[in-house]
Amino acid sequence: MKGYILTGNISPALHLTELPAPEPGEEQVRVDIKAVSLNYRDLLVAEQTQGDIPLSDGAGVISAVGSKVTGLKVGDRVVIGFMPGWAEGEFSAEKQASSLGGPGVNGVLTEQVRVPASGVTLIPDSMSFEQAATLPCAGVTAWSALFERRPLQPGETVLLLGTGGVSVFALQLAKLAGARVIITSSSDEKLQRAKALGADYTINYKTNPAWADEVLSLTNGTGADLTVDVAGPQTLNDSLKATRFGGRISLMGVLTGFRGPIDTLSVLEKRITLQGIYVGPVSTLSSLVRTGIEPYIDQVFDFCEAESAYTTLREKSHFGKLVIRI
Repeated sequence: MKGYILTGNISPALHLTELPAPEPGEEQVRVDIKAVSLNYRDLLVAEQTQGDIPLSDGAGVISAVGSKVTGLKVGDRVVIGFMPGWAEGEFSAEKQASSLGGPGVNGVLTEQVRVPASGVTLIPDSMSFEQAATLPCAGVTAWSALFERRPLQPGETVLLLGTGGVSVFALQLAKLAGARVIITSSSDEKLQRAKALGADYTINYKTNPAWADEVLSLTNGTGADLTVDVAGPQTLNDSLKATRFGGRISLMGVLTGFRGPIDTLSVLEKRITLQGIYVGPVSTLSSLVRTGIEPYIDQVFDFCEAESAYTTLREKSHFGKLVIRI
């Protein structure tokens, strides 16, 4: 079978090669991959990894099942969890280690993969493989950011930073939950797309660098009930400013790096709950599939165009998700 491995370079990041076809173990299934999607994490992995199969998010058709597998059969349409080893329950280091497409763990940019049977969830015929492939990382991360621990409630205000995959999923899910959405971007064109998906207010942070003050203005000085920060250190202090007393911030982004000064006084004085989000279990993926959400796909590439997909992701010109069809 054909598959891509990482070169260890930024460009070209990928090398197409022949790989051995996987055979499932007793409690595993083999999935013929039909579509995969990209996440910002994949760029970080490509910069530090060589020889592994990349990408975490894939959907396809089961082509073989292990002898102890029940509830799944050949021909089933499935999407694979970001961490196939985390079916449900509390998070752990062992479950984190099953993250696909990370250093030392092969991913899904290949024609076939084998994963634990508990690491996949069925998808309906109404959902395309391309749509399903966008869900495991960005979709589940957005769900976790909005509904874990203290779920977003109807009428509450959520602030979303940017218009990448997680933020667009969070916009769609927040509107399904009956919330009011404020979203930021450096592109007026992307903000118009966000409006079309239901955003109540938009802020161009490039032309309005005091975007936190604008959030306060839009909420009568109160701030957002929940802020989803996908950027990290360079935006977190502004997110603290834009979030109400007693509010929450879901932090999962590293777009601006991993380290930076944090206004801990605001966290304390405003009693803000700051929760780290690292995707979620397969059970959350199943819940997300059942919502019937229609993922926003910006562009679909052919298998032979995988390098172009990486380039597009690196340029950050997309709105929503980038998909590769296999």
